[in-house]
Amino acid sequence: MLVVGLTGGIASGKSTVGKLFEQHHIPVIDFDELAREVVAPGEPLLTEVFTRFGADLRLSDGQLNRRALRERIFKDPQERAALQELLHPAIRARFAQRLQSIERQQAVDYVVAIIPLLVESKLASMVDQVIVVDCAATTQLTRLMQRDLHSLPQAQQMLAAQASRQERLALANWVIDNEQDQSHLSAQVSRLHAALLSRARAGSASTT
Repeated sequence: MLVVGLTGGIASGKSTVGKLFEQHHIPVIDFDELAREVVAPGEPLLTEVFTRFGADLRLSDGQLNRRALRERIFKDPQERAALQELLHPAIRARFAQRLQSIERQQAVDYVVAIIPLLVESKLASMVDQVIVVDCAATTQLTRLMQRDLHSLPQAQQMLAAQASRQERLALANWVIDNEQDQSHLSAQVSRLHAALLSRARAGSASTT
């Protein structure tokens, strides 16, 4: 089974592309969802997060205030690194479990893993191929402000904290352009799906 990493800058459209792959009946594992799972109420890591970053991040229902935490770590590289050091081992372990579960339950040619920080966290070794969802920084800023109601300085700060567009593209085996409309995006995913099926099946044949 081919493991395909899907990445891109914040507000580039990774989740939208992931949903398009799901329409082709491809399993999609979202690292953001894994990150939420490992700090869900009752998980040991949640207590560690509150201890390290402050009990004020606890919402009234016991959940982690992820937006407040995100804004805090984007302002401070050391805090961001500390959070990654705390969470990433658990996220990687859960990812491995999810892959094993998919392999046991269904026969699929490839799986897509949405990994927002694939470049920053040097996670390319976890995947066989890398897809980058690409768009201009100005497009990211506009989408980020519209989606999350951030101010322009906040949005710029978030973009500056991530890998550059050039760093992401340097790792790409495949690039999806998300500057146009949904039909253009869907057509690209359909073509890429066919190419990945061919690659995955060719790899399977060569090992038999």
